[in-house]
Amino acid sequence: MKLGAFSVSLAVKDIKASKAFYETLGFKVFAGDLEKNYLIMKNESTLIGLFQGMFENNILTFNPGWDQDANTLENYDDVRAIQKHLKSNNITLTSEADESTTGPASLVVLDPDGNTILIDQHI
Repeated sequence: MKLGAFSVSLAVKDIKASKAFYETLGFKVFAGDLEKNYLIMKNESTLIGLFQGMFENNILTFNPGWDQDANTLENYDDVRAIQKHLKSNNITLTSEADESTTGPASLVVLDPDGNTILIDQHI
């Protein structure tokens, strides 16, 4: 299964302090909007998202159809195909993509330890 670009989405208390901290570690702003309280930061091929006030816990995020530079991949598994695979393996989803649609969609699943996994397709 091809899940696409991987990042850790961090629920932060002070996005400006978090931005400064991760810049000290060598990350640079890659995308996002500080005024809207979210940034995607990158250090080589490592991506982290900083999100203030958007969710409670940290999230493992996958973006089907994108590489680590947010370039569209020619071959990828659509989020709806991933969803069908998970459901056929008796994995319970917290939220589901509408299987009657195409294009951008997402699903959320919890791993056995309660960690949130977001599969978020933008294309």
